[in-house]
Amino acid sequence: MLKTLGAQIKEFKAASAVTPVFMIAEVVMEMIIPLLMASIIDDGVNKGDMKHIYLVGALMILAAILSLSFGIGGGVFGAKASTGFARNLRKSMYENIQTFSFANIDKFSTSGLVTRLTTDVTNMQNAYQMILRMAMRAPFSLIIAMCMSFYISPRLASIYLIAVVILACILGVIVTNATKHFTQAFPKYDDLNESVQENVSAIRVVKAYVREDHENEKFKKASENIYKIFCKAEGIVAWNAPVMNFTVYTCIILISWIGAHLVVQNELTTGQLMSLLTYCMNILMNLMMLSMIFVMITMSSASARRICEVLTEKPDLADPADPVHEVRDGSIRFENVSFSYKKGAGDPVLKNIDLDIRSGETIGIIGGTGSAKSSLVNLVSRLYDVTEGRLLVGGVDVRDYDMEALRNQVAVVLQNNVLFSGTILENLRWGDKEATEEECRHACELACADEFIQRMPEGYNTFIEQGGTNVSGGQKQRLCIARALLKKPRILILDDSTSAVDTATDAKIRKAFAEEIPGTTKLIIAQRVSSVEHADRIIVMNEGQVDGFGTHEELLADNEIYRDVYESQTSGSGDFDE
Repeated sequence: MLKTLGAQIKEFKAASAVTPVFMIAEVVMEMIIPLLMASIIDDGVNKGDMKHIYLVGALMILAAILSLSFGIGGGVFGAKASTGFARNLRKSMYENIQTFSFANIDKFSTSGLVTRLTTDVTNMQNAYQMILRMAMRAPFSLIIAMCMSFYISPRLASIYLIAVVILACILGVIVTNATKHFTQAFPKYDDLNESVQENVSAIRVVKAYVREDHENEKFKKASENIYKIFCKAEGIVAWNAPVMNFTVYTCIILISWIGAHLVVQNELTTGQLMSLLTYCMNILMNLMMLSMIFVMITMSSASARRICEVLTEKPDLADPADPVHEVRDGSIRFENVSFSYKKGAGDPVLKNIDLDIRSGETIGIIGGTGSAKSSLVNLVSRLYDVTEGRLLVGGVDVRDYDMEALRNQVAVVLQNNVLFSGTILENLRWGDKEATEEECRHACELACADEFIQRMPEGYNTFIEQGGTNVSGGQKQRLCIARALLKKPRILILDDSTSAVDTATDAKIRKAFAEEIPGTTKLIIAQRVSSVEHADRIIVMNEGQVDGFGTHEELLADNEIYRDVYESQTSGSGDFDE
């Protein structure tokens, strides 16, 4: 874990190395000041030597200025190193997430990834800055102060040593008990983020069903869980202050009492007693600082593990050693393919699929909810790997292709269409970033989207809100189809992507496909028989298996499932699932 995190320091190694040096230099200057103060009292004030007072006073001012300068330097470089470390963590995590397959993404919830990129990285940033500054400053300051105390008076310094040992034991118990609660707290942020994310993204549904109270209760519960855990943890950590204050004041009383007797007996000077009291406060406050460092490190250790999970996650899909970069055509062949989302565990989603689809064919795919229609087409662009058998595209096993080359030739319009914030043109150019406005317009004409775009105030420069909330479901689907067409793919997959358009528009889109992209293999998933009956052939899926494969007429004659669905839909008495 340390190696994984340490690799993210990268160009901030120099700042990370310089920060502790500045902090140690600051401590050295601070430790000199009490000695100079003792000298002013003993050799200046007591002896009435003004020259000595001025000289040593000037040295004290110089030491204070240097200490301040070193402290500022440590703060500046520490902030640079910690913020840079956090930036690199976020960047590396985000870049690694982009390489994940669907199977990798399934391991992490969306809210969990958001928490790791925000809250967990912030915890690591704070912890790293504290390690660079306080974790170097506090122990070094404590050791030097202890050494100086023993140099001045071993007898009084023994009081410090005993107090430090007792305090260290008590603080160890406090930190150990608080650690358990802090470890439990941060995963709870996932639940909180999930509640917020769902509510904000689905706010229209929440209001339509008047479920604000339910969502408020769900958020309150998630927030309350974090509150309770942190209350327990902070309640334990709060014992730091009273224990520290009791120890500090006890030490001050003992040192003042015993030190006063030593001063009277001429075994200790007044200046030395003042220095010892200063070192006393320094030692005990640094010990308290160390306890807080342990708490911070404990808090961030859970975040560190969660961040490392993302950084070390390896994509379960990888390019072969010598990948194929050209997809010859849009032919697709399934050879005894089986697929399970959890390899080696659970029942397969697809079982013994054998299909041979010719390049340029239009293939309809129909089946009940949960019949694995989407799972079937997800394998074509290698979003998942087959568990058994082979899947060939253009006569080549998809596992032998360069994934980017393969996916550039497979355009997918998903069931849940996604538009990004930006203009319509910017969204369309996801299909081809070099597409001209005329090419975008032509793609929209094929997708029957041009007609509603022209009615918009700014036409193709109309701004689309995040998630496409300012366009209807049917408009969103048509824009996504146009975006896919701009890729000029060898294979076009429409995953129930015309469900929100009327049947007349659906027919126009299918006609445009047949006339404009005859060489592209088209896989059309639909619930309506009318959307696929004119396809070259139709696949009927049932419980992860191919129940029928043929033309509309062949399936009406030979396939009971297809015939029942056709009759129920044409008579207006039901749908596929019925």
